[in-house]
Amino acid sequence: MKKRYHLAAAASVVTLGLSLAACSPSSSSSTNNNAAAAASTSSHVACPNGTLTFGVEPYDNASVLIPAYQALSTDLGKALGCKVNLQVAESYVAEILAMKNGKLDMGEFGPAGFVFASQQAGAVPLASFADSNGQLSTYTAGIWVKKGSPITSLKALAGHTLALSSTGSTSGDWEPRYALIQAGVQNKVKTEYAGGHPESLEALLHGKVDAAEINSQTEASAMASHTFNPSQYTQIWKSQPIPNDPISVSGTLSPAARTAITHALLNLKASAFTSGKTSIADELDFTPPASGHVMIPVTQATYTQLFSLAKALNLSSSDL
Repeated sequence: MKKRYHLAAAASVVTLGLSLAACSPSSSSSTNNNAAAAASTSSHVACPNGTLTFGVEPYDNASVLIPAYQALSTDLGKALGCKVNLQVAESYVAEILAMKNGKLDMGEFGPAGFVFASQQAGAVPLASFADSNGQLSTYTAGIWVKKGSPITSLKALAGHTLALSSTGSTSGDWEPRYALIQAGVQNKVKTEYAGGHPESLEALLHGKVDAAEINSQTEASAMASHTFNPSQYTQIWKSQPIPNDPISVSGTLSPAARTAITHALLNLKASAFTSGKTSIADELDFTPPASGHVMIPVTQATYTQLFSLAKALNLSSSDL
């Protein structure tokens, strides 16, 4: 297991090492030389150091994300013949800096996070999650208030408090801030970063703010756990569809490694995304196709709208 990395005072991770298939000839089984040779060859291509370190951005609590991503990490490791170390970053910035500093080989970034991961760490997107029709799944950002609130529009947020998720979040930061700019109230609303999507929702539920950003993924998870009843709240704003998270690799990986990882991701079974009490499909609020690939190829062009949004907000990599 790789050591935990510490990038800044608030940039640590929750780490889970998953020991999977054999990654070197010395650990291969004498009773299955062919399988061991295949694993050794595969690990040489996809993970020359014997492991792949896979990071996930903290769009939910680590206690939820770790079990949700266990099946994916396990199945990916088996397909590649590697040991996969799963890490849930404490912040969006921490995950980007981890890849920049050589601590992550691959990572699932939020769409906005991917913009900076591409610029700062040379992240290369490989695949994202398909919906039931086999198309790229999407989600939306939203701003909610308590039912009966006098706040009925973005303009009416002037003079009120708004909970956002965390810096660098697509739906919990960029999208709602841009919406406030378009409504002309960006300097009239007191915005507070709650620390994450669940925390933003909690701030609204407990009356700590007048409004809160709640994206469609958090809404679905909270409804499933019976912690949020939409009928008691009103959504005053909703974004356009946002393409779901890209799983990306470090630009330092060889083309052969990228090809091997892409092939493995595209051929993972649905159980890698749907098994367990919490699953990736539940967390990202998508229904995998009944047949065919659960993951589909993506490129940087898939996320053009996010690069445009960063430009509209005058953001650059220095904002990290």
